[in-house]
Amino acid sequence: MIEAEYKARLTDTDAVREKLTARAVAEVVSYHDVYFDDPSESLTATGREFRLRTIHGDDGSTRHLITFKDPAVESESGSKPEYETNVDQRDMMEQIITRLGYQRLISFTKKCENHRFTAVGHDILATIVTVPEIDGTFLELETHVDTTDDLDNALADLRTVLATLGVSPDQLTTELYTDAIATSRRKQ
Repeated sequence: MIEAEYKARLTDTDAVREKLTARAVAEVVSYHDVYFDDPSESLTATGREFRLRTIHGDDGSTRHLITFKDPAVESESGSKPEYETNVDQRDMMEQIITRLGYQRLISFTKKCENHRFTAVGHDILATIVTVPEIDGTFLELETHVDTTDDLDNALADLRTVLATLGVSPDQLTTELYTDAIATSRRKQ
């Protein structure tokens, strides 16, 4: 499965939030992400990602996901094939990961407002994101497609949704949170 996704650094967060809230009620969650790599950081060097995520909901719920992403198959958006599943025992999964030779690369928390809706023939997840260590507010807009043959059309459809939200192409970014946070931490 390929995650067709755009990320934008928002210039008018309130206007985008208002338009999203008109489409779907926000689910407010906190993501705690831990990224792993081997000692030579070969995953990072080849554009792959290996993540263990804990999601804390406003309702007190907690769940865990493990995700692996292959390198981007489209450079403008950074869309990547993604493999993700639920994890029942987070601590045990981290033990398995480290015993396989992977080590923590970076960890951070994202505050998210998830809006799920259907538009232009796709199930869409629009997430307003703040990361305490990074200036600004971001929008992640994503859907999933089965093959790279479907990707161009899905990205065009996502650009249509971005336009209806008032997000212009000059706000789009492919910068990874992991890179921005690592840069921020080096400056401290």
